[in-house]
Amino acid sequence: MRILVVGGAGFIGSTSVETFVDAGHDVTVYDDLSTGHASAVVRPARLVRGQMEDRAHLTRVLRDERIEAVLHCAAKSLVGQSLLDPGLYYRNNVGGGVSLLDAMHAAGVTRLVFSSTAAVYGEPRRVPIAEADRTEPINPYGATKLAFEGAMRWFAASHDFQAISLRYFNVAGSTERNGEDHDPETHLMPLVLRVAAGEATHVQIFGQDYPTPDGTCIRDFIHVRDLAAAHLLALEATSEGDPSFEVYNLGSAAGFSVREVVEAARKVTGRAIPARVVKRRSGDPPVLVASSRRARRELGWQPQHSKLEQMLADAWAWKLTHPTGYSRPQRTDGTPVDRSTPRPGTPAPA
Repeated sequence: MRILVVGGAGFIGSTSVETFVDAGHDVTVYDDLSTGHASAVVRPARLVRGQMEDRAHLTRVLRDERIEAVLHCAAKSLVGQSLLDPGLYYRNNVGGGVSLLDAMHAAGVTRLVFSSTAAVYGEPRRVPIAEADRTEPINPYGATKLAFEGAMRWFAASHDFQAISLRYFNVAGSTERNGEDHDPETHLMPLVLRVAAGEATHVQIFGQDYPTPDGTCIRDFIHVRDLAAAHLLALEATSEGDPSFEVYNLGSAAGFSVREVVEAARKVTGRAIPARVVKRRSGDPPVLVASSRRARRELGWQPQHSKLEQMLADAWAWKLTHPTGYSRPQRTDGTPVDRSTPRPGTPAPA
């Protein structure tokens, strides 16, 4: 399969590219590198730098690379930023997404998988959340993801698209080659591991009086390897049947509390990891957990790596070998990795 991964230089996109390449697929990455890293793109995948809003360029890439299916991972994804600048999120996540749909239609590409978010549900009335539950996002980030899903639905109906949206909450872990390197970092596990590495003095726990077993929020986490596997299964599923738009949740159906994550990180790293309780954040529900029953049944998705300790151990191993992120990875003995002569399947140099 000839696959275009839009946003394929980011954390989730690059791991998906790695999975596709290892499975023998021909992969092209389209990314503006505003938050992604060129060195995260594994060879022999090809990196094309470009904007989603550039429909003409996207169309040429789709045609020139003879793309058969698209994985769309490119989006602005910071909830706080979306509240401060909703226009940025609508221009990028909705406007840029529609530009991609138009380019696909012009190039005759009709298979699309979208990396969405369970934030489209807002504050759930029940957990675990199912696909049929109400969608009522409480921030522009979730609202723009839901708006693009609406565009996908209508393109599927009008232009014979086969489209799948995958909704999930928190992604963690790493592979040996790719991990999380965000600026700013807002995700719990890498923030905890920064404290373990001595890059911060403590981790903040936002509230400890929630109606949960230990008083801290419970969140769903899946390993990035398992998410990449779901992306591949979904892409393969778009080759079958009539034009349609389908939604699948990806989740653990259980979740982990903030205190559980911190305590597990202490055990995995062998470091103290001081934690400081601060006041609640506005709009934080006590529990956010998604059911993946439908994805398991219809896509055959079976997560293999999403145990809490494994996600932390993999992320910690990557951090030890990449103490400065993608700028200059190191081996566990502290010596730098030489990327001057990359081999197929290894990260390409920036």
